[in-house]
Amino acid sequence: MTSNETVSGRPPVNDETFWSERADPHGIAPGQPPAPEPEPGRPAKKRDPFLDNVKFLVIALVPTGHALVPTLAADSARAMYIYIYTFHMPLFVLVSGYLSRNFWNSNAKTNKLVDTFVVPYVIVEVGYAALRFALGQKWSLTIIDPAWLNWYLLALLFWRLSTPVWKRMKYPVLVAVAVYLLAGFSEISGDFSMDRFFGLMPFFVIGLVMRPEHFDLLNRPWVRAASVATLAGAAAVAILVAPRAKLSPFYFKASYRSLDLPWYLGLGLRAALLICALAMCLAVLSLVPRRETWFTELGTRTLYCYLLHGVVVLIAKDQGWLSAPWLFGPLGALAILTSCFTLTIVLCLPQTRTVFKWLLEPRLTWLYRRPPK
Repeated sequence: MTSNETVSGRPPVNDETFWSERADPHGIAPGQPPAPEPEPGRPAKKRDPFLDNVKFLVIALVPTGHALVPTLAADSARAMYIYIYTFHMPLFVLVSGYLSRNFWNSNAKTNKLVDTFVVPYVIVEVGYAALRFALGQKWSLTIIDPAWLNWYLLALLFWRLSTPVWKRMKYPVLVAVAVYLLAGFSEISGDFSMDRFFGLMPFFVIGLVMRPEHFDLLNRPWVRAASVATLAGAAAVAILVAPRAKLSPFYFKASYRSLDLPWYLGLGLRAALLICALAMCLAVLSLVPRRETWFTELGTRTLYCYLLHGVVVLIAKDQGWLSAPWLFGPLGALAILTSCFTLTIVLCLPQTRTVFKWLLEPRLTWLYRRPPK
């Protein structure tokens, strides 16, 4: 299995990246063979830490957003929720698109469509159905309708299947934006994550057309200064609109009809949300450290945080831990953010991977034919 290209244009030795070209959308590439020994006299190449830093910081926002739901009656929690949901999933999708550019270049990568999408998808569907049943809810298992956080596995599977089509187009971004805007006219079903597939499509295609030099442009001092202003302005807007804004537009799947908007206002809202989300995504990419940090290595195991944090959040909701009165306020929102950041660290530790690797990263080499020599 070959390594994905980093933003600096140099391939890392070992590809266990979060959005790797052949890893699943949320973590480690299962069945990773050992990296080849470097030639004598030539130093081994180090993996670029930039995207690992991005992955860890963004994955920490996923449990935070889910944990904030019981406290959304408070304006502070609602503002934080809107702020997070404006950019964190678009950024997931954008980086996934960037690392999907060469996805179809080898058999090993296409094998991962089963290893890192289909198998974890079924395991998570059954696991969360069992957990809800154990918590006293009705048994419900519908494979074609993804449960909660599982929608991303399925949506990314279809985005990657569509990659060859986008790469053959002259103007893929314009086409993707047009499809995104036109999708708002239809009541697209959530079966197989089709609503999110169309709703977040532009970010995947933008990632596909990005190149390492684009990330280098984001590292300029004036861009970083503008990024600080962008994120600060977005926070101010989120605080301002939180008391009266609907949440459904920020899921990137609602039709204009479901939003009770005439078509022209719906188009304007979708276009504005696309621009805001893209600006915040680029701002975050500009400000994330390029050097190796204390959390860089944690960013190589974000699969476990994504798929396992829901167990903790569901139990906390069921037990009422996230509905305590003191959580309904700015300090409560900050406490939830801090707790979820700590949970992210724990779920990205190597010990967590050791315990759950057999379940979330099953080796399926027996399933595929050996390529001819």
